[in-house]
Amino acid sequence: MSLRQKQPLGLGHAVLVARNAIGDEPFAVLLGDDLYDTTGKRPAIGQLIDVFAETGKGAVAVMEVPVGQEHLYGVVSPGKRLDAARVEVASMVEKPAPGTAPSRLAVVGRYVLPASIWPILAQTRPGKGGEIQLTDALLALTQQEGMIAASLDGERHDAGDRLGYLRANLAYALRRPELRDGVRAMCEEMLARAKAWT
Repeated sequence: MSLRQKQPLGLGHAVLVARNAIGDEPFAVLLGDDLYDTTGKRPAIGQLIDVFAETGKGAVAVMEVPVGQEHLYGVVSPGKRLDAARVEVASMVEKPAPGTAPSRLAVVGRYVLPASIWPILAQTRPGKGGEIQLTDALLALTQQEGMIAASLDGERHDAGDRLGYLRANLAYALRRPELRDGVRAMCEEMLARAKAWT
């Protein structure tokens, strides 16, 4: 089944479009521009499913982003630490103004959510950017039921960013034996040319 968000009204709205198709079951949200290389490990979404299964609470993937990049993400204010990779979410904010983020723990493209998010999403009003923000609904869910933020075991690539997209392509190409030597030679040639340009 394929569903289409007919108007760009935000990620929260895009998720809400799937409500009738999903029904009253827990579900996963995977953003296509966030790629996780978990070669030899449990897939990233599987790791979050484990968190949901073990805690019974919604789970979001997080990673610590560099100082100054917090305003590009939804950011979690951490609560009680559960283990090395998991923390209870105390609060969260969508794309905080520079210098105001509660932490550097950014939500990065993977969610496992209970069906109880549906009425919350349906009541969520447009927020940041005039869009229905999933982060705003997640904050309400956190306040009602709690939520877990988990650092995933794997390498994340941000294919929604131009340099991240290039990096992801190179990283995946270098993992393939039939491409590795050619890609390496191409990169070396391009670096040599780039040095000549400066």
